[in-house]
Amino acid sequence: MKESKNILVTGASGLVGSELILQLLESGYQVNAIIHHKSLEIPPHPNLKIITCDLLDVIQLEEVMEGISHVYHCAGLVKFTSKNIGHLFKINVEATANVVNACLHAGVTKLVHVSSVAALGRMRENEMINETHQWTKQTGGSRYGESKYLGELEVWRGIAEGLDAIIVNPSIILGAGNWEEGSTAIFKKVYDGLKWYTEGVTGFVDVRDVCKAMIILMESELTAQRFILNAENTGFKNLMFWIAEEFKKRKPYKKANPFVVKIVWRAEVIRSFLLQKEPLITKETSAAAMATVNFDSSKLLKVIPSFRYYSLKDSIHHTCTQLKAKYVIK
Repeated sequence: MKESKNILVTGASGLVGSELILQLLESGYQVNAIIHHKSLEIPPHPNLKIITCDLLDVIQLEEVMEGISHVYHCAGLVKFTSKNIGHLFKINVEATANVVNACLHAGVTKLVHVSSVAALGRMRENEMINETHQWTKQTGGSRYGESKYLGELEVWRGIAEGLDAIIVNPSIILGAGNWEEGSTAIFKKVYDGLKWYTEGVTGFVDVRDVCKAMIILMESELTAQRFILNAENTGFKNLMFWIAEEFKKRKPYKKANPFVVKIVWRAEVIRSFLLQKEPLITKETSAAAMATVNFDSSKLLKVIPSFRYYSLKDSIHHTCTQLKAKYVIK
């Protein structure tokens, strides 16, 4: 066990948090994993301590932070609907502020905060987006992006108050999470026989690479910086076709033009209302699916020249293989 670090991971039951914990345990670290509503789908481990904590409870959080040396703040809410928007900002902004304050109070050595490329103002057609870009109302595209941007400001405030911290901005993360929600939902949509595809372009990155980069950045001397984590910029059409090939399903065969997209997201809103579920497609996500957005991840490769991303095809193959096992499908 690496006793020099006593690590805390928030959002432990999420896609990033659960993969990060596995990598940390494999490296011999002692890990304290915070969960809230969901259970942790990780086998028991002698170096793993599971803690139930509400990040909005300041007193409880400060108690959990006692004796912690390094914090990975992975907790966050991905939401693109207007329903209960206040909760989105509570989780992505207020909870982040609480984590930063608790880190400062406990004298934590370093924090790595998981943000998103959405915080960079990603709706910039035909422009390569890098770490110097910032969210604005004109380029934001969603309230989610605004919430992640404001969450980052809390981390920068902590840095100004003496906290060593790094911010990572992953593009769309691919991994075998719950395929009823988040980025993994696109795998289920294709598996279920998705007919439509769009010509939009965006960035994708494997969850294994996101976590690997976070650990390297945590162990480095770097601080007060942000890094885009993005393996490839490619079309949604390519992504959907490759997923269909892995599942041996028919590829989406109808090109969605702007008029069709408007119909689809409105129909999805009605369907989700009737089923009392979060819509998988919204006005914001449909706009993103039609846009051409490219991300520059060269900064990370300059400071970590040995770092290598999984190719998008490798990520899709690995994710589909895990999903087949997870949901017992052929």
